[in-house]
Amino acid sequence: QVQLLESGGGLVQAGGSLRLACAASGRTSSSSVMGWFRQAPGKEREFVAIIRRTDGATAQANSVQGRFTISRDNAKNTVYLQMNSLKPEDTAVYYCAGGGITQWPRIRPYEYDYWGQGTQVTVSS
Repeated sequence: QVQLLESGGGLVQAGGSLRLACAASGRTSSSSVMGWFRQAPGKEREFVAIIRRTDGATAQANSVQGRFTISRDNAKNTVYLQMNSLKPEDTAVYYCAGGGITQWPRIRPYEYDYWGQGTQVTVSS
């Protein structure tokens, strides 16, 4: 079992930046891919970015390409999401996810086994 704990959400003006962190504990070796998804009110949960534990390969959604960067610190079992040039449409609850995924990339929520409780990101215009 893997436990995920997010931090770093908050309220920011459009154009601003936030950095999210996701600390993993437990059987972290079973989570070969970790990433971020988000869910806005009335919408389905959607893929944001993922990173592979072994070689650091990443994938991002087109909507955040060039603005968001995912990174990892394996020694700390922590994954980060640096969000720059934030837009009001980025407002959502951001969830950290992990899974023992062998094929790459996997961007659908149901493909992930472990989830954090979520952290709210609100971008004001």
